[in-house]
Amino acid sequence: MPARAAADRELWIRSLRPAPGRAVTLLCFPHAGGAAGYFTPLARCADASVEVLGVQYPGRQDRFGEPMIDDIFVLAERIHEALTSAPVEGPIAFLGHSMGATVAFEVARIMEREGQAPPVRLFASGRRAPSRSRDEGVHRLDDAGLVAEVRALNPAIAPAFDNAEFVSIVLPTLRNDYRAVERYRCADDATVSCPITAFLGTEDPKVTQDDTGAWAGHTTAGFDMELFPGGHFYLEDRWERVYAELARRLPGR
Repeated sequence: MPARAAADRELWIRSLRPAPGRAVTLLCFPHAGGAAGYFTPLARCADASVEVLGVQYPGRQDRFGEPMIDDIFVLAERIHEALTSAPVEGPIAFLGHSMGATVAFEVARIMEREGQAPPVRLFASGRRAPSRSRDEGVHRLDDAGLVAEVRALNPAIAPAFDNAEFVSIVLPTLRNDYRAVERYRCADDATVSCPITAFLGTEDPKVTQDDTGAWAGHTTAGFDMELFPGGHFYLEDRWERVYAELARRLPGR
């Protein structure tokens, strides 16, 4: 692998659980404001047949000094470039949570446009279907309004927003990501040729079962939906069950 290609991939794609004898690779796309390491608890649940990777968007953690990307299509192109520079060997599946589900969908579409094999399955978690995109104006709220939005979505991290230094670091990233996802628009007939499985917390305040079921119209290869108790970040309380539902739908299992 050329040194530049390796550096580009390592910047964007992080290893969360190596699996030399893997049957499939699971590439995870984080939510707005999130980072690759968010999926570390999921990676700990994985067995030796599944390699787990995470996407690291620019503008956070060790990429803090880099310009952020506030366009889903541009972000998907950059991730695809990183994957193409050093392709994953063997079957790959995508898991995206919230904004990450939309990004994963667009990366899969690029793969197909480029004549590459699509993911073996796309797992879309906590996100309405691409055709249900809408601008709720969150990215235009003042700082207090944005903080209130995030607290409501994930009460578990609410205490962190009492720290002014923490808020000053994360708010620009959150505003950028909300801007990207709220401006995103997708054609109603946009599809991928891999199966889609949608995950949803039954008490999610932002995504309904109808919004989630609409993912069925964005695949030509089959759709199913799995419901979990909890809100938008339902997976944080049940990583083992989330992994079990993922694993039973992956090839070579």
